[in-house]
Amino acid sequence: MVDTHAHLGLCEPPPAQLVAAAAEAGVARILTVGLGEDSNPGAVELASSHDPVFAAVGRHPNGADGFDDEAAAAIESLAARDEVVAIGETGLDYFRDRSEPEAQRRAFSAQIEIAARVEKPVVIHLRDAAGSEAATAEAFETLAHEAAGDVILHCFSAGPEWAARAAELGWYCSFAGNVTYPKSGALRDAASVVPADRILVETDSPFLAPQPFRGKPNQPANVVATARVVAEAHGGGYDELEAVIERNAARVFGW
Repeated sequence: MVDTHAHLGLCEPPPAQLVAAAAEAGVARILTVGLGEDSNPGAVELASSHDPVFAAVGRHPNGADGFDDEAAAAIESLAARDEVVAIGETGLDYFRDRSEPEAQRRAFSAQIEIAARVEKPVVIHLRDAAGSEAATAEAFETLAHEAAGDVILHCFSAGPEWAARAAELGWYCSFAGNVTYPKSGALRDAASVVPADRILVETDSPFLAPQPFRGKPNQPANVVATARVVAEAHGGGYDELEAVIERNAARVFGW
C-alpha cells in the first residue's frame, strides 16, 4: 500500500519512526506535502533523507495571501528536484476565511502553470462552505480549462456526481480517513464510482485519522484502515485494491 498525501513535518513522532511504522504496516511509499515556502524545503529534505518518502511542494489556499512571482519561482525551483513528484497542495478553500478568494485563485492558477512546465501532477485541495459547492464547481472549471497534466483531488470530500465528473475528465480521486466515518455514506458512494485506474488513498496525516484511530493523531501506517473501507465500497477485496492503488500511484507520481 502507499500513502499518497501526508504532512510528516506536522506529525509528532520523528519522521524515521513514522516511516518505520508505515513499513511494518505494509506501506511502501509516502508522499509528504509542503504547505508553503516555510515547509516546502523541509518536505524535500525528508524525501532526500528517507528512501520511501517523496515530496510535493506548493502553497496551500489557506495561506495564499501575498502569493507573488517570487513565491511561484521558489516552488518551481524546488519542483526541479528528483525527490519532488507533484505540485501542491493548491486549490480553493471557501470553508475557512484565512485567505482572500482572489489570492487563492492567483496561487491556484500559478501552480497549475508550474505543474504543466515541470510536467508533474497537481494536487488539489477543495473545501466548500457548509451547504455550498461553489469552491468545487469553480475549481473544476478552472482545472478543466487550465490543467495540462494529471490532476489529483486530494482528500476527496464531494459527492458521487463530482466523482463521476472527475472520472470523465481523467482525474484521480484520493480518499482519506473521513471516508471511514459512519456518517460518510456519500463519500463511500463517491469511491464506488471512481474508475479503478483513477483511485488513490491517503492519510492527510496528522489529520483525519480513520475510524479505528479516530481521536488520535493520524500517521501513514493508518492508510491501510482507510484502504480497507475503500475496497469494500469499490466492491473488491483489499489485496486487489492494494495492487491497483500501487500501480496508480507509480503511474501518476513516477516513483
